[in-house]
Amino acid sequence: MTAGKLQQQASKYMCSLKSSLLTLAILTLISFTYLSINSLQSSSSSSSSFSPIVSSSVLKQLQRGTERVTEEKGNSFDNEIPDLYHQPQIFKLNYEAMERNFKVYIYPDGDPNTFYQTPRKLTGKYASEGYFFQNIRESRFRTEDPNQAHLFFIPISCHKMRGKGTSYENMTIIVQNYVESLIAKYPYWNRTLGADHFFVTCHDVGVRATEGVPLLVKNAIRVVCSPSYDVGFIPHKDVALPQVLQPFALPAGGNDVENRTALGFWAGHRNSKIRVILARIWENDTELDISNNRISRATGHLVYQKRFYRTKFCICPGGSQVNSARIADSIHYGCVPVILSNYYDLPFNDILDWRKFSVILKEQDVYQLKQVLKNISDEEFVTLHKNLVEVQKHFQWNSPPIKYDAFHMVMYDLWLRHHVIKY
Repeated sequence: MTAGKLQQQASKYMCSLKSSLLTLAILTLISFTYLSINSLQSSSSSSSSFSPIVSSSVLKQLQRGTERVTEEKGNSFDNEIPDLYHQPQIFKLNYEAMERNFKVYIYPDGDPNTFYQTPRKLTGKYASEGYFFQNIRESRFRTEDPNQAHLFFIPISCHKMRGKGTSYENMTIIVQNYVESLIAKYPYWNRTLGADHFFVTCHDVGVRATEGVPLLVKNAIRVVCSPSYDVGFIPHKDVALPQVLQPFALPAGGNDVENRTALGFWAGHRNSKIRVILARIWENDTELDISNNRISRATGHLVYQKRFYRTKFCICPGGSQVNSARIADSIHYGCVPVILSNYYDLPFNDILDWRKFSVILKEQDVYQLKQVLKNISDEEFVTLHKNLVEVQKHFQWNSPPIKYDAFHMVMYDLWLRHHVIKY
């Protein structure tokens, strides 16, 4: 290339740079002018006679921009407690993108007596599953056009089969036949070998029934209430579904630190090794309220639930599965949950910083449980409790769903996972 051409290109570059700097300077001048006008109008009684040099259209645009920023700040996580979220601003932007763009196609096939075409019920230990099925059908995310879909929902409910007395072996056969029929009838599974498909199941029924269908477990996204690393749960692929027993018997707790005089509380069945150890070591302790069985209703109305209101820390050991619905109970009633489970991928773990509103321990820490809790200062507890109240909205199911509730948080987790799928 000749020296003349190089000089011409350099000249063009300098002109472009000058043009960009000039544009930036003009925008900056307009912004400062607008701010100055606002300041003059608010501080001077004669501001009504002031004649602005900026056009009304520009002023309106700037005003709309200012109002939008103000509104976003009012709704943003900056004004709440930013460190509850690993990356609050990224979460906010991604959440807004999800609400605008996310589309899910629900396969219409399946015998309604076998498949979850309508929720069986919205109460008890399978409530999360029921709410999700109902909410997804009524939500803005559903599309009737599979070509618009980011993900495909397989609406099969092992819970509904269990309610009809179907054995695990027959459930597995039914699930396999159903998935194979979708593969044969539609082209969508084969594009990704099922990586853009997901199914939802709560408790251990669906987990056990689907384990016999390897192509479903290994390829599709599993949204499950028992997300344990040691039984095939894959954190970057699968999603932890919060197990919430709704409706709650009593209102949400919060801003009631002064009433929480008991150090720790747990009552439940000894259906796991960690619960047996917990009861054996601490059931006679004077500072920890530990019972080796569920509190009988004969002792009074809602005695169990009321214990949550007067306790600082509620112990949440894993039961027959790694998860426990007691975690969501603790969050609802404002009692800081103490997680006692190994290999547990907590719900929304990639969004929320659980250590800011709970105490996370390994099962081996049960022997030092009381000392661990007593080492938490009053100031630290107040912070944990305050943060806990902030996240209550994320562990609540609603019909219809509400922004940032459990349904939307699960959908956000699915939204994050659809980005890694390419075809």
